Amino acid sequence: MNADPYAWIEKSLDTVRRADWYRSPQSIESCRGPTVKLGNRRLINFASNDYLGLAGDDRLIQAAVAATKELGTGATGSRLLSGHRDLHRQLELAIANLKQTEDALVFSSGYLANLGAIASIVGKRDLILSDKYNHSSLKNGAALSGATALEYNHCHLEDLKAKLEQNRVKYRKCLIITDSVFSMDGDLCPLPQLIALAGQFNCMVLVDEAHATGVFGARGGGCTEHFGCTGLPLIQVGTLSKALGSLGGYVAGSAALIDFLRNRAATWIYTTGLTPADTAAALEAVKIVQQEPERRSRLQQNIETFKYCAITNRQLPISHSLSPIFSLPLKNAATALTAGSKLKEMGIFAPAIRPPTVSVSRIRISLMATHELAHLQQLVEALGEVLSFDSM
Repeated sequence: MNADPYAWIEKSLDTVRRADWYRSPQSIESCRGPTVKLGNRRLINFASNDYLGLAGDDRLIQAAVAATKELGTGATGSRLLSGHRDLHRQLELAIANLKQTEDALVFSSGYLANLGAIASIVGKRDLILSDKYNHSSLKNGAALSGATALEYNHCHLEDLKAKLEQNRVKYRKCLIITDSVFSMDGDLCPLPQLIALAGQFNCMVLVDEAHATGVFGARGGGCTEHFGCTGLPLIQVGTLSKALGSLGGYVAGSAALIDFLRNRAATWIYTTGLTPADTAAALEAVKIVQQEPERRSRLQQNIETFKYCAITNRQLPISHSLSPIFSLPLKNAATALTAGSKLKEMGIFAPAIRPPTVSVSRIRISLMATHELAHLQQLVEALGEVLSFDSM
């Protein structure tokens, strides 16, 4: 018998290193705007989810400072005990207005929102159908629920329909879960068709709008607004940490759903409430998202410019996307690591994404409204050089 019960840890880490899957955080010294300081170098940042450039907006900063001075640095308890503040409720009502739902509930992270919502809505007698490319939080929420969870092929409605025909009648309730914008590929789910299919089989639908909130829709309401699905009976989940420039998550939907989650969602009930600073910053961001649609217009222009330069002019094998997220697939993890390092040498911060996060190693690129034309041109040139080197 091994004398050290923890010896397996180093062996497991060695396996991770040999597969080129090892990770460690990179300290960013400054992150306001489209550039970052990494070590002694300033790089153009194409790895941020700050799609509208709000994380460094002075209005969010001042709102956070004012809330901290008035209410302190922490909520000090769970929302049902000592942690509830009127500011939390203001944010929930603002999110419900943005999403055009009856109500909303704010969680301390988007991950917690997905875990709590899914695990409380379905259980052991129920069925979950999940897109194969769904975010980890959706998949882990499904596992936590105890429901039978089946994956359908990515955005493949016929496969989803076949699995519903084969399995739906065996279960009490059925929940279909999907990202609206997929975080690693940037493509959009076929939400209207998915909702129609759910209606045929008496299924609930939970859609994660993490990468769509603030980015899509005339008012920034996400893909539900973009696709004209506002007002339909959906469970909408999202984050406050991407286009809204703060921290936290939410569930938006009917008043009955939100009341149910207040009483049953363990990741809300047993977690300290969102800090006053994060809450106030998110509330300010929700206002700005609706009042300044020009931010989305600038982001959309950057998306179209990048696609034109990278795909049309240079014919780079970048994924086609309506969202700010693009991927450059590479043959293996080692190649992706080398590509990320070479991009950094050329002034571009776009790290490698490797298994197990994705099945195919890649460089993931995310655009922001604050990127300038020169930034996009430098990115395209750098990607071209990296690909040329890799093909030699």
